Amino acid sequence: VKKVLQTRGIEEEGYEVADKNGIFVAERGASFGYGNLVVDMRSLVIMREFAPVIFDATHSVQMPGAAGGSSGGKSEFVEPLARAAAAVGVDGFFFETHTNPCEALCDGPNMLDLNRLKACVKTLLEIQNIIEGK
Repeated sequence: VKKVLQTRGIEEEGYEVADKNGIFVAERGASFGYGNLVVDMRSLVIMREFAPVIFDATHSVQMPGAAGGSSGGKSEFVEPLARAAAAVGVDGFFFETHTNPCEALCDGPNMLDLNRLKACVKTLLEIQNIIEGK
């Protein structure tokens, strides 16, 4: 984040400075072992010291190369990980979604079915309200 701010001619750093200048960081999982991405929820807290954090819930469950020539994934973990990220207090979410993930041109195995999106977002907002004491 510091380097991005400096390239924009901004010498100060920190969450407020990054937020004011439209700089966000994203957690999308880190490679762990063979063909598996893993999210360390501690990283969300650490990154939030420097900039607003977006949690990419669908990329975080991706399994690169698991489907032969394309990425596989475990979409059943999208919503639980998103709820965990909401409880940590991230600033936003990214979801890849499709009306029929099995027919998606790419990333289908880690997508959130469009029919689940509204309920998922409602739950995330409820968690956020609890965390913020509303």
